Amino acid sequence: MTRPATTAEPTAGPDDARAALHRLRTEVAKAVVGQDSVVTGLVIALLCRGHVLLEGVPGVAKTLLIRTVATALDLDSKRVQFTPDLMPGDVTGSLIFDPRTAAFTFREGPVFTNLLLADEINRTPPKTQSALLEVMEERQVSVEGARRPLPDPFIVAATQNPVEYEGTYPLPEAQLDRFLLKLTVPLPNRDEELGVLRAHHAGFDPRDLGAAGVRPVADAADLAAAREAVGRVHVAEPVLGYIVDLCRATRATPALELGASPRGATGLLSTAKAWAWLAGRDHVTPDDVKATARPTLRHRLRLRPEVELEGVGVDAVLDTVLATVPTPR
Repeated sequence: MTRPATTAEPTAGPDDARAALHRLRTEVAKAVVGQDSVVTGLVIALLCRGHVLLEGVPGVAKTLLIRTVATALDLDSKRVQFTPDLMPGDVTGSLIFDPRTAAFTFREGPVFTNLLLADEINRTPPKTQSALLEVMEERQVSVEGARRPLPDPFIVAATQNPVEYEGTYPLPEAQLDRFLLKLTVPLPNRDEELGVLRAHHAGFDPRDLGAAGVRPVADAADLAAAREAVGRVHVAEPVLGYIVDLCRATRATPALELGASPRGATGLLSTAKAWAWLAGRDHVTPDDVKATARPTLRHRLRLRPEVELEGVGVDAVLDTVLATVPTPR
């Protein structure tokens, strides 16, 4: 059932909320092996009211990860498989004629949820992509002049396959810029993959998270308290300048034809504050900025073709920028 489109009031204290969110990793690990960094990224996105682009090959438990995080946070979640014939109304909802009342009624689409998994977003045409991205920005659906707000919290976790390009519609840079984070979902190492096999051999069913022991350890009230606390995290002027200098450096780097926008700078500020708060600090350090720079900026940058042909990746360019921009003391 879709939760009411209302803003949760913070009832938990910030320390309790932080402890609850830290328990999330342990709870998710009952069903998903070895994705701690991705779980942390999803929590940061929820704290910052941002959206996430997940990139990983098929079979690395992206869908299971989203379902498990939603269960552990007591949030509603839905999944949409994006295909070439998917229409905007299939995502946002549409008006349906009711012959009993001779009137049109609105049927909510899957966006009316807390955590939406948009699977293979680059497999649907730009028109449908744009409908979803508009919802992400406005957090509402407008039908016949009536605005219908989405539940709070609401984030989109969109996936794309990094190795298959046939029949896809890549997201333009202007639309990629609307995602707060781009998280890479890696293949498990040998020990982690052995753990996956042992769990399945013992009878683990990914469709039955309750049987795996996954229980809610936090809720929307904890998230609301955490968001308020993140908003109070102090950022000194030199750290603000460091964020600006990093983003400006990407625009001057010869390897890039497109650098980070001012939206990227504000996104980096938000994620660094959330990272610092999760670490138990009330202020942001340059190390917090460095820790969140790659997932916050990597999808906002575009390599020059000749650099891409040489096999240089965006993360490598970001590493160079982080190494060359002076760090404030």
